[in-house]
Amino acid sequence: MLSAKEPQLGWPRWRRSWWFHAVYYAQTWRGSVVSTVLFPIFYLAALGVGVGHLVAAHSGLVDGQTYLHFIAPSLLATTTMQLGEGESLWPVLASVKWIRSYHAAVATPLEPEDILSGKLSWVATRAFATGVIYTAVIGCFGALQSWWSLTLPVIGTLVALAFAAPMTAYAATVESDASFTAIYRFAIVPMFLFSATFYPVSAYPGYLRPVVQLVPLYHGVALARTAAYGHGSISSIIGHVAVLGAMSTLGVLWGRRSLRRRLIG
Repeated sequence: MLSAKEPQLGWPRWRRSWWFHAVYYAQTWRGSVVSTVLFPIFYLAALGVGVGHLVAAHSGLVDGQTYLHFIAPSLLATTTMQLGEGESLWPVLASVKWIRSYHAAVATPLEPEDILSGKLSWVATRAFATGVIYTAVIGCFGALQSWWSLTLPVIGTLVALAFAAPMTAYAATVESDASFTAIYRFAIVPMFLFSATFYPVSAYPGYLRPVVQLVPLYHGVALARTAAYGHGSISSIIGHVAVLGAMSTLGVLWGRRSLRRRLIG
């Protein structure tokens, strides 16, 4: 359990922002146990085992894998995407408008860039921890085939940052949360359903396949499957990492600008 003891004075300023989130989470972590620990078990049991039994009975393998092996890595990617979204939209708007904790932070030696770095570092910390738990659960279900599976927590962290960074930047620019519900309904949920999460790209009509491959979450799903299976082309891996890395980088650049405008003017 973390204490609220003041961190060492030699820490970089952004780590003080990270410490704030860590101490707060130490008091509220029980509320995330279900989504972090139980949801992976429920999803894999219901979809990987339950639906997987029906798939095996009717069509056999999916892309050369059992349905459990096929779906398990994609669920890690979708979970970390949702974590990035959940840590970014409403919490950031609350911090800049409703409870104004970011305004209090910039009254200290912290700069808006430090607040952003601390926030995203905390998202990365949570995503990595969630990825470790999820990978362990997947392993218990026997759905890991390669030592490259050990990189799944890192991939989950990259997916979370790819969504958290631009959403944090966006949340710092708005005055109300009216658009957040639309983002969830018309972006997050469709990506969850239509990023080759539950069935392969080959199941789509030919004209839709390029569209699916442009969806950001698709790259996280494909990268997670590559790690879980232990095989994939270097070019495709580089492409997936590049897309997610570009989203994170652009989100950080946008976030530095939007937070500074919102907090300092």
